[in-house]
Amino acid sequence: MKDKKNFSSQWGFILACVGSAVGMANVWGFPFRIGSLGGSAFLIAYLIFVAIFSYVGLSAEYAIGRHTGTGTLGSYEYVFKSRGHKKLGKVVGWIPLIGSFCIAVGYSVIVAYVLKALFQSVTGSIMSVDTKAWFESFALTEYSVIPYHLVIVFGVIITLVVGTKGIEKTNKIMMPLFFILFCILAVRVLFLKDSFEGYSFMFRPEWKDLTNPKVWIFAMGQAFFSLSVTGSGMIVYGAYLSKESDIVKSSVNTAFFDTIAAIVASLVIIPACFSYGVDVSSGPGLLFVTLPAILQDIPFGRVFAIVLFLAVVFGGITSLQNMFEVVIESIMYKFPHFKRRNILAVLAISLFAISVNMEAIFIWGPWMDFVSIYIIPIGALLGALTWFWILDPKELLSEINVGSSKKYSSSWHFIGKYIYVPLAAILCFIAVVKGISF
Repeated sequence: MKDKKNFSSQWGFILACVGSAVGMANVWGFPFRIGSLGGSAFLIAYLIFVAIFSYVGLSAEYAIGRHTGTGTLGSYEYVFKSRGHKKLGKVVGWIPLIGSFCIAVGYSVIVAYVLKALFQSVTGSIMSVDTKAWFESFALTEYSVIPYHLVIVFGVIITLVVGTKGIEKTNKIMMPLFFILFCILAVRVLFLKDSFEGYSFMFRPEWKDLTNPKVWIFAMGQAFFSLSVTGSGMIVYGAYLSKESDIVKSSVNTAFFDTIAAIVASLVIIPACFSYGVDVSSGPGLLFVTLPAILQDIPFGRVFAIVLFLAVVFGGITSLQNMFEVVIESIMYKFPHFKRRNILAVLAISLFAISVNMEAIFIWGPWMDFVSIYIIPIGALLGALTWFWILDPKELLSEINVGSSKKYSSSWHFIGKYIYVPLAAILCFIAVVKGISF
């Protein structure tokens, strides 16, 4: 990879990876799933999958990126070439890469929605509207959030102009603020009437729900996508990781903070919903209809609305950073004479030109479902198969052990090959055959 620059610190790397992982999957995806799939039962299943996926799946993506010194396209080419299938590798790598771009297209619209909500929280206008009618006024209208959409795309460009330095610096600010802001909200929600019913729902074990296959399937899907283990996104950050870093430890730390973010978001949303008797399984409406309605009804609600939407904007921008960086690095790999800033400008213009036509929820909703059902699960499975079935196990283990405080043996690879890969295959099969969106 041309002019590769490492993260300046292990903490900066972890925050960048957490920033990529933290997003809508944490803010409304996790609370929605935990609210509609048995509360604590879903949480238990989710934690089991997060532990497995971070230990082997996320570690493998970091390792292959660092080993090859490049991102998605270069890594797949390298692995397949090592087995005498270079041409196949050149094709396979495009699938997860296209998935990253497709996610960014729809994701930029969602973050534009959030920025609009933040702006109207600052002006105070959101505190007096009928939230359902307000949300529908732009969610059901085409070309409704163009100014906010432009600000989001331009903001991501600015943070990425200087490469890893920009990613690291923004995440060192945004991610701690994300956690602080949501913790402030969680403390406020603690004092709402009947909020403890929400905590009981989240943390009181209902063992019978663990026998429900749906709980395990959706917990697995949530773990895959919350950690951004999609056969693409985390490879490029691994390419920027120094040889002194402990890969497995970094993966576990990323998963830990990502899970904390999801739980903290749930500690805000679920108890608030119980307090006000609203449906926690409202999907996008939870963030744009239910929560604003709750905030209108509590003291200093405007302040807390600003806090909420500011935190979510931060999470959205850091996730978009990763989606952009994945594509930028692969283009630079294919065309090393191209300048980073020029690629970034063309990418941003292309993404905006496509996504501006998806600003209505009836367009971006099906688009994101399509990406979630087909492209991401297929990319995740391709990545899992490539790292654990095609790449030489000794080569992967050797990279895992570089910089590690302990030596990982063939048992680590066994877990990846015979547990992680089958789980990825199951998820892909269920998503594609059953048409289930995660």
